[in-house]
Amino acid sequence: MSPGRQYKVGVLGATGTVGQRFIALLAEHPFFVIHALGASQRSAGKPYNKAVNWKQTQPIPSAVREMIVQECKPEHFQECAVVFSGLDADVAGDIEQSFRLAELAVFSNAKNYRRDPHVPLIVPLVNTSHYSMIPQQRALHQPPLKKGFIVTNANCSTTAVVVPLAALERAFGPIESCIITTMQAISGAGYPGVPSLDIVDNIVPYISGEEEKIEWETLKILGGLTQGDDGLKAFDMHAKQPLRVSASCNRVPVIEGHTECVSVRFARRPPPSPQQVREALQAYTSEAYTIGCPSAPRHTVFVHEEADRPQPRLDRDYQSGAGVCVGRVRQCRVLDIKFVVLANNVAIGAATSSIINAEYAVLKGIVSGQA
Repeated sequence: MSPGRQYKVGVLGATGTVGQRFIALLAEHPFFVIHALGASQRSAGKPYNKAVNWKQTQPIPSAVREMIVQECKPEHFQECAVVFSGLDADVAGDIEQSFRLAELAVFSNAKNYRRDPHVPLIVPLVNTSHYSMIPQQRALHQPPLKKGFIVTNANCSTTAVVVPLAALERAFGPIESCIITTMQAISGAGYPGVPSLDIVDNIVPYISGEEEKIEWETLKILGGLTQGDDGLKAFDMHAKQPLRVSASCNRVPVIEGHTECVSVRFARRPPPSPQQVREALQAYTSEAYTIGCPSAPRHTVFVHEEADRPQPRLDRDYQSGAGVCVGRVRQCRVLDIKFVVLANNVAIGAATSSIINAEYAVLKGIVSGQA
């Protein structure tokens, strides 16, 4: 990347909750410049400020306020080096595929391609090595692609837990088992979200599909890549040391910030002490930060010493919500170690992850585009 170079980007699903967050974050970005906005036919043709029901805490950025919203068709985004997708899953699949076919680099927050065997599922604070799958994704596509690809980020609740798990596996070797109980914010359900009569003075002990996402996505993210006799790479789903994950997911009356109680058992015997775990978490630094991704947090994992932290209202916006916070690290009488992790589900759990993923791709030369 040349110093001072700027890259035109587009946002799909620009009027939705995730799309709005993309726009708010990109408005002041040092090298990404919003060039095109895409939304439904109902919004297309309108100035952005007339098409959107803006729900962010800051005003609509002036650079996009009068920008005309386009339909989500590749011809409106051809000048974009990067396209961010905040589309709902019910429409994301075909649209994202059409953008990839048009040789555009798609960074998606949607779930549609997370299980694709050739699409990297990347939490940028954890598994940037999985970018090495992109050449194969392009080569195996029919017809083969030169520049187009899709990268997805993980489910918001998965993102929270895999960051400390990655730090612990780096320091102490494989984890054998992991039990996770989530307390997930209502913003994770989008807007308008959970009906007030369901969530006020209440906890809902079920979120459709959420437990399966955590249990499956964790294996793809923390696993490595293998190469078969045919030369093709595959995600190994943590197969070298099988990892069992059990998740229980709950919706709680918090606006932003997913809190998760986690217990782990290590393959290593004897296991590390709580103090060793704290030190390993504090020392963990992501490659995204090391190479200079501007949105990557300095403290990938911030470890609280206070007995009653992290808390969503107090800690979700630390480092603009780009890292995770861990506290209450202690011995587990059933497994080995237990702790509490908090992540901002609308920042590192959504748009911020996609933006760091794209920053990494630009800095590594995986993406090149219009200046």
